[in-house]
Formats: sequence, structure tokens, C-alpha cells
Amino acid sequence: MIDHGTVERIIDAAQIVDVVSDFVTLRKRGVNYVGLCPFHNEKTASFSVSPAKGLCKCFSCGKGGNAVHFIMEHEQLSYYEALKYLAKKYHIEVKERELTNEEKLAQSERESMFVVNTFARDYFQDILKNNVDGRNIGMAYFRQRGFRDDIIEKFQLGFCTDSNDAMSKEAMKKGYSKEYLLKTGLCYENDNQQLRDRFWGRVIFPVHTLSGKVVAFGGRILNTATKGMKMKYVNSPDSLIYHKSKELYGIFFAKQAIVKQDRCFLVEGYTDVISMHQSGIENVVASSGTALTNPQIRLIHRFTNNITLLYDGDVAGIKASLKGIDMFLEEGMNIKVCLLPDGDDPDSFARKHNSTQFQEFINNNEVDFLRFKTNLLLEDAGKDPMKRAELINSIVHSISVIPEAIIRDIYIKECGQLLHIEDKLLVGEVAKRRQATAEKSNKPVANNNQGQPVPPPTNAPFAETDIPPTSANEPTYQTSIPQDGREGQEFYQYERLIIQTVVRYGEKIMCNMEDEEGNEIPMSVIRFVANDLAQDDLAFHNSIHRHILTEAIEHENDNGFIAERYFIANPDPTISRIATELAGDRYQLSKFHSKTQPIVSDEERLLELVPTLMINFKNAIVTAELKHIMFNLQDPKVYSDEARCNELMQRHKELSEIKSLMAKRLGDRVVLR
Repeated sequence: MIDHGTVERIIDAAQIVDVVSDFVTLRKRGVNYVGLCPFHNEKTASFSVSPAKGLCKCFSCGKGGNAVHFIMEHEQLSYYEALKYLAKKYHIEVKERELTNEEKLAQSERESMFVVNTFARDYFQDILKNNVDGRNIGMAYFRQRGFRDDIIEKFQLGFCTDSNDAMSKEAMKKGYSKEYLLKTGLCYENDNQQLRDRFWGRVIFPVHTLSGKVVAFGGRILNTATKGMKMKYVNSPDSLIYHKSKELYGIFFAKQAIVKQDRCFLVEGYTDVISMHQSGIENVVASSGTALTNPQIRLIHRFTNNITLLYDGDVAGIKASLKGIDMFLEEGMNIKVCLLPDGDDPDSFARKHNSTQFQEFINNNEVDFLRFKTNLLLEDAGKDPMKRAELINSIVHSISVIPEAIIRDIYIKECGQLLHIEDKLLVGEVAKRRQATAEKSNKPVANNNQGQPVPPPTNAPFAETDIPPTSANEPTYQTSIPQDGREGQEFYQYERLIIQTVVRYGEKIMCNMEDEEGNEIPMSVIRFVANDLAQDDLAFHNSIHRHILTEAIEHENDNGFIAERYFIANPDPTISRIATELAGDRYQLSKFHSKTQPIVSDEERLLELVPTLMINFKNAIVTAELKHIMFNLQDPKVYSDEARCNELMQRHKELSEIKSLMAKRLGDRVVLR
């Protein structure tokens, strides 16, 4: 973990114009710079960079932030990796906390395995280019597939000769440990404890992590070079650094194109990915022949919500993969399927067509996944009632895993038309499936759009819930305000303004307060907000806001603590991004400004601003609570429950009295900015 001081030095050194200019052509416009957004296709420059604020933002797609956030988004790196990227750029030594002996051992082992893999990649590439067999067999194979030299170099393709220990001997000669040759899976031991190369007699496809490190290899057999070997492809076994279920071939080369196109193509094999890249389609990854896993799906979901599955027309293979693809629906992704012409797979089709032709074919032939699945199974079921029943059950299951109620409703209507079944039947079956799943996992299920009750709706409107703390030190309180859709409510806008003030001015002293002994105690913005909330047993509704306030309280007495610098450089990228947004505009027009008064900043009127925001926040919460209590009282189940009804009416009376007291204290309301 990078220490906080180093993070601050990196952020201070990283000039936003300098960083963005590495990837975007900028031109000066007034005090800012503009260019074409690197995160989506556009013809008119909408990407603005402000050197004064240290921020960038696209006014079309909304992406941006400080230099760290830009690198995270553009290079698809983690917060930690982005900081190290910038530290290297600005020659800043990264100081990290002292690791435990176990962590040092694990880190050393991982690094050693990556070093060995890097050697192997370079060895295989050298053999391909400079060895006689490499040129005559390996390179000939790649040429036969139509791969250009630049593509072979880009994907770092290689070759291993038919000598089953040549690579291991070269590695040992250069001082690489036998232990790591075995742990990476590059070699194995025979019955005589002798090292043997796993990939001998094969062309080599290195597998890269998201950040570009070689984590594994795939090797394809060549009949002209090898005899008596049954497996067409051999892959590295799982290891400390490689888990096949978590990797996607080509993701390192595809990530930026996926973000820019906002779509990912999923294919099966290495050559499919490479040929599509060569044809100009770079937003493509491969599952490498394995059944799709949740980690792989989430890896794609990090970059886009839209995925198109490219199939080669093998109906048996497609049917076998349908069950696993339901996981995409469960993740809330938009899935489409495109069947290529008979006899073609993505590799062969890409070699026959350029990027424009390939994209045009996909756009004209891709269909929604559930419609595709329904038509495919309908054709197989024919008029057999039992097969049709199985088909309906399969479709119902797919619809039931979709998290969004509106999307489920749309699919129910479409499938009802395709299957000639009443919507009510499908709605009921979907509700049963969701309820059964919820009971197994003990999770609540939201109401569906057809009015079917699906208990227990703890996140539905008017349900009383405890707002959970994000740490043991954070407060919690009882509320009837729903946990969804809060952003549009008035109290939430005040909450955001309060946390914005904490980030900007948290350590500033508003006034001096007297303690019980009459001593004056300086009252910071952080301390005032925390005390004022605690006085009424309140907490912020947003978990990130609660976390920010908790951290501010914990660190406000640290030597040299400045809230804005602390939160912008926070190791949690979510907090860092929000803090950067909140710290964006430095000055606001005061509502108390008149022609005869100077314009004052928020910092100059903290003693007036913060208490006013707090009372408006509390008043808005009470108003929202009263509103939802009234809705609850209109519920027949609540109305018929005398004890529950009396409890709510008593609560309504108490809140009404509180609201009356607040009305006297409000005075002029702060205008939301």
C-alpha cells in the first residue's frame, strides 16, 4: 500500500494537461484546453481539460476526473496501478508500507513467476523468428492463417521446437529456477524427475493480464512437426498467478476499444481474436474454449454493458453454451447473438472481410439473446408438448434472473408473443422462480411490474429499514425513507452539499465553543457537522458520505490534516473520485450578495452556511419521513393492523411537532446550487 504522503506528491506532480496530452491532442481555448474525447467516438471536441482545477471532463459522455482517474479510465488500471504509472512518469519513488514476511514471500514468488514467463515469451518469439524450424514450421503456420508481421509482433506469438527439453535447458542455463519453471506450468517432471517442456512442437499464444503481464501460454499442435500427440491445444495449468476461469484472451489489447465502442465481441479461440484485430475490429476477447464464468463476465462488465456473442453455426455447441450465458443476464448485461454463415467461424470470416463489412454483417444479423434462444428452441421442440414445456421453463428461468423489473416485463411480453402464451402465465412463473431463488439465498426480491406481490420487499417503498454503517464507527438510525431513488429527493441534495463543505473546508475553524468548564474550544466544520447529526441521532443516507465523515473525524487532529488534499488522495478510488468532483468549483455566489456588498466565498461565511445547510437537511428528512408515513397509513395491511397503525400515527405526531420547531429556526432557506 502506498503511503498517503507519496500519494499526495504524485497527485501534486501530475499536471493534468501533461498527462492527458500523452493520449489526446489538445488545443487551448481560453484558460482551458479541449480535444476529442478518448472514451467515445465523436467528431466535435467535447473533452475539456482545466489546468487551474487539475480536472478533465467530457461534456458528452461525462467521464473525467483528476490525472489519476483519467489514467485509471484510459488505461483500465486500478487506483494503485494508476498511481504507480504516474509515479514512474514523474520519477517519484513509491514508498509502500512494510510487508509481513508471508506477504514478502508471496510477492517474491509471484514476481519470480512473472519473470520466468517473460523469459519464456522472449524465448518462444526468438525461436519463431531466428530458428530454422521456427521460420519453416511456426512462421509458415501463421502465414498460412494470413497473420501479418505486425499482428504476430503485437500478440507476441512464438514457437517451441519439437525437442521436448530445449526451452527448459536454456532457462536453467540462464539461471532460472527449476521451482518456478514447474510452478508456472512451463515444464513438468517425468517419472525420472527430469524436466520436460509442456509446449514442445507447438505454436505459442501468450495470455496477458489486464495490465499486460504474461500470465500463461496456450500452445497449438502442428501435425507436420509432432506425431502421436492427441491434444490439439495445451494451456498453462492454474497457478499462483493464473486462474483460467478469471482470464480472457485478448483483454489487454481490447480494453480501450471496448470502452470506446461501448461493446464487446466474445469469440471462442485465440485465432478468432487475432484475425478480427487484423481486420480492424479490436473490441474482441475469447473465452479460450472454457465455459464462461462469473469472474470473466464481470471483467467484461467493467468496460461495457453490451456484448455480442459470435457463433459459427454449430447448433449443438450453441445449445450447450446457453445455460452458462444466462449468467450475462443475471449481471444485467445487454446480450446479442450473431450467427456467422455456414462454414465460417470468426477467424475465417474476418480473413474474408474488412472491418466495415464485418461490422455491417453483425449489425444486420445480430438478434437479442432471448429472442434467439426462443427461436432456436422452438425449432427443436416442434409440436411436441413436452419439449415445448421444457422450452417455456428454460425461457422463464432466463427471464427470472434479469435484475431489472422493466426489462423483465419487456421480455415477458415479447416471449409471450413468440410462444403464443398469455403474459399472466409467464409473469406468475417468473415470480415463482424469483421467490424460490430469494428464499434459497435469503435475499429480498423487488416487486414485479405486473402487481404480483413478492415478499419480503425490504427495499420497496415505505418499508422501514436500518441504514447500515460502512464501518463499526459509523452511526445508524431507523428510517422509512426508501433506499432506492434517493438522489432526486431534496434532503439528498442538502446531504451532498454538506459533505461537499466537509471535503472543501472540513479542517477550517468556524467558531469557538465553550465546554462545561467554560474553556473555549475551536469548532471545525467536521466537528460541527458530526455533533449536529449526533444530537438528533441522524446519519447520512449515502454510505460513501458516511464513510467520508467518519474518516474526517478520525483524522482531523492529524498534524497538517487538510480535508480536501486527504480525500482527493484517498486510497479508495471511489472516495477519491467523489472528492475530486466535490472540490471542483472553488467559489460560489452568495445568496446574501447585493449591489452594495462584495461577493464572498463559501469559506468566508462558514459560520452562517453550515448551520443553515444542517437545519435544511434535517427539515427535508422530516418532510420525507412524514410523506412516507402517510403512504404507509394508506396501505390496507397497515390500516387493518391497529397496533401498527397507532405506532405510525404516534410517529407522525412526533415528527410534526419537530417540523414545527424547525420551521421557527429555518428563516431564509439556502438556495441549492
